[in-house]
Parts: sequence; C-alpha cells; structure tokens
Amino acid sequence: MSATAAERGTVYLAATGTALPGAPVDNTALAALLGISEEWIDLFVGTKTRHFGWDPATGEVRGTLADLCTEAAAQAMDGCGFGPADIEFLILATATPDTLLPTTAGEVADRLGLGHLPVFQIQAGCSGAIQAIDLGRTLVRGGHRAGLVVGGDVTHRFLSATPEAARMPREELVNYVLFGDGAGAAVLTDEPEGERVAVRAVLNSWTGQGRPPGQLLDWYGTTDRDSGRPMLAEDYKAIEEHVPTITAEILWELLGGLGWDLDDIGFLLPPQLSERMTARIVEGLPATSAREVSCVSETGNTGNALPFHQLDRLLPDFTPGSRALALCVESSRWFRAGLALEKV
Repeated sequence: MSATAAERGTVYLAATGTALPGAPVDNTALAALLGISEEWIDLFVGTKTRHFGWDPATGEVRGTLADLCTEAAAQAMDGCGFGPADIEFLILATATPDTLLPTTAGEVADRLGLGHLPVFQIQAGCSGAIQAIDLGRTLVRGGHRAGLVVGGDVTHRFLSATPEAARMPREELVNYVLFGDGAGAAVLTDEPEGERVAVRAVLNSWTGQGRPPGQLLDWYGTTDRDSGRPMLAEDYKAIEEHVPTITAEILWELLGGLGWDLDDIGFLLPPQLSERMTARIVEGLPATSAREVSCVSETGNTGNALPFHQLDRLLPDFTPGSRALALCVESSRWFRAGLALEKV
C-alpha cells in the first residue's frame, strides 16, 4: 500500500498488545496482607486492583518481565498479522529488568524468534514507553519498514508484602498500594497498516535540572546488599504539586506544535499514577469534551506498560478522523512525554 505525498514520513501504529499476570488483587486482600486499613488505600490512592507476577502469600515469582513483554509483543504482532520476518527492530523500556545482563530486550527478541536486527533497552520510568516510541519513529523514518516497541515493569525485587510493611514510612508504604506488574507493546510501521493510527507528534523532554527527584528506585550490589536504605520511595507531596502543572504544559506544547485546537481532541490519555492522582490531574486541565482513557484503577501503576494499556483501550473506539493526546510525566527526575495520534 503506497502512502500519499502528504503522508510520507509519517509513522503509524499498526497494533497493540498487553499482558497482566495472575488474578487481580483487590484492596481488601492487599490490606489484609500488609496489615493496613483498606480505607487508607481507597482514600490515599483510589486504585481498586492490581496484578502481581509473584504470589503475595509466598513471594514465589510466577511471571518475569520477559514473560510479560513477550506475551504483549506477540499479541501486537498477531494484531496486525506480522511474523518475525516483518519486524526490523525491537526496543524495550523498563525500570525493572530481569537482569542487568543479558538485557530483557534480548531475551524477548529470542523468545519471539527475532534475529539479525537492532535490539535496544531503555532504562526509564513510565516515560520510557514514549521514549521507545520516539526512538522507533526515528528508526522507521530512517528506512526500517516495521518494528516493535515494548514497555513493562515488575515489582518482585522491590516489594516484600508482609505485615511488617505497615511500619514503613509512608513514602515507602505508598508503593505497596500504587504499583502492579504488567507489559504492553505496539508495532510501528512506515505505511498505514492494521489500526492505521498516525503518530503526528512525540514529546520527549527532560526538565529535571535543579530539581530533587520525586521517585527513587535503588539497587544493591555485593558490597552494600545489607544497606538499610529504601529500595523504592516516593516524594508524593512533590508529585502532587508538580505533576498537574507539567501535564498541562505537555498538552499545550503538543497542541501548539501541530496547530490543533483543544476542541479537535476526541480522546485524552492522562498520566496514570493512581486513580486519585489521575482524577486530580484531569480536574486541573482545561475543560474539554475529550473522552478520558484510563486504566490505572484496574491495573495499578505498571510503569512503562501504562501508555500501551491506554492505547489498547483507545483503539476499539478510535474511528477515522479521530484525534487523541497521550500525556505522561515521569517524576524520577521530571520527564515530560506525550503523543499526538490521528486515525487515518
């Protein structure tokens, strides 16, 4: 299929895929496991369920990041009828790889039967999904016909769900009710195929100069594995203060760069920190008739998987001529990210 002159140079999203491990864990079960109040979870984060690739009762790992990313990527390939021979690159974004080496990206490529192609792994929080799409878009524009972008995160190295967790400082405890495990993927193409969604703009900008981090995800080596410092912590006050403002900046920058008006947007995919925080962010944006596409209430915060899960929910209702904005803020060192999409 040949693209028109107006469409040349445009990169398209042909299909998406998602994966969540195991059965959903609701707030009643999580509160009992942690020895905390179910009402506190409801009031503080609002998220209803999340999924874990480990057994909350025993800690046994039942699903790795590679498992989830392979499932999501295979689903995306099937969604547009692509096989391994059709894929010319793979990019995987995560903050929680299974191992530092070999990369999870290489493991996923192997499981998918991919070979002799560029494979990249991006170390990032939830903005990594947009960074992967940005890099994938560049590769397609540079001559590749189609490629996979994948994002996912898992929690088993960072959360130990026991009643002792209730005695943690709140900036650590909040992570036990915020996060879940998951993965997502998309196929990018140089011509409109499958879902035929044009990626009209990508915003990928670090804005953290001079700002302390809003989120910490640490790791230990052989010399400091007995350290008492937290593995995972949130400055939720800074996040509450800065994320709504940053989200509005992303919205206006995407619209201004394309010459689109707010009324042109039919769907809005806002940042997915938690149900409560997402609601606060949307309330702070200018009034719009755009339909909100969110997933965090059911999936929990799955990091790099979140934008793909939102896209997966968007596509069934995304009709020709429809436009959407996807907005993402990573609070680790304050990344602004976003997508402008149009169904052709």
